Amino acid sequence: MRAPSPSAGRRTTIVTLSQEAGVAPSTISRALKGDTRISAEMRAKIARLAKQHGYTPHASARTLSSGRSGLIGMVLGPSSSPLYTTLLYEATRQVAERGMRLLIMHAGPGPIEDRTADALLLYQVDGCLMTSAELPSNVAAVCRANGVPVVMVNRVARLHASAVTCDNLNGSAQLAELLLQAGHRRIGLVRTSSSSSTGQEREAGFTRRLEAEGLSPVVRLDGRSTYEGAYEAGRQLVALPAANRPTAIYAVSDIMAFGVMDAFRLAGLRVPADIAIVGFDGLAESARPVYDLTTIEQPLPAMIGRALDLLQARMVDPSVPDETVTLRGRLIVRGSSGSAPGGR
Repeated sequence: MRAPSPSAGRRTTIVTLSQEAGVAPSTISRALKGDTRISAEMRAKIARLAKQHGYTPHASARTLSSGRSGLIGMVLGPSSSPLYTTLLYEATRQVAERGMRLLIMHAGPGPIEDRTADALLLYQVDGCLMTSAELPSNVAAVCRANGVPVVMVNRVARLHASAVTCDNLNGSAQLAELLLQAGHRRIGLVRTSSSSSTGQEREAGFTRRLEAEGLSPVVRLDGRSTYEGAYEAGRQLVALPAANRPTAIYAVSDIMAFGVMDAFRLAGLRVPADIAIVGFDGLAESARPVYDLTTIEQPLPAMIGRALDLLQARMVDPSVPDETVTLRGRLIVRGSSGSAPGGR
């Protein structure tokens, strides 16, 4: 009967692997890192043993030996929004491809709390992606003092951080141009009262293009950045006399465009025959026949990739100055705007 291995009944470590392989623990460590000073035969043997025992290096040991934890923190927006679900998927995939792991530090609306900054240090993250909350000055100061670089995604950083964002100004101007070219002059806006740079830029880009034609939104309603808030805004629009109602609506996010569309449809009005509607984000749901929404698609994979590039550069050299990167979105014209289907 085969004798139990030295690691039977307890966690496998470099020491227990070295006992079974008959080599020094330092040899095990170097072999698992692919050190060519260890023979190919021995590296293969050690790799087989590690796989057999399910051995993975302990995170604390990696941190001590390399000075890095391999963890990237992420502050995520409301899980109720499909946009943040997509951002999370893309970030998880790309972080793993770079040999690191993602750690969710905060999820939900509103500003991040002081305890989030504490957690950034407790878990010794190498850097942090923030996709929703504006970075408070105290958190920024804590991160900077402890060498934790921060990159905002889908937000412009106002305090001590780099950022990657979609070109909200240009994309919103394209949507205004589309509606103007279709002959609309009574155009409404479903905006957000949030202080986020994203919402403010989208509203500004759209209204500036209208103002260039001597127009302004005939109505501005707060959709509160949610489906429910936009649905209520849609109901207010439906209640207007037909002569005063806009012929077209720009909702500054797809999720709000969905809410407005559903409010109109449940009132017996047709999109786009009775009202044209456009949004922004390019959510997968926007292509569904029930919405068929004209929108600006954010280049989320490219945004996450660029954000990780910025983050890793600052992990290597903390003195690299902060940078804001703006990427162009793609206009996708669908039936909700009353225009011919197909992108342009």
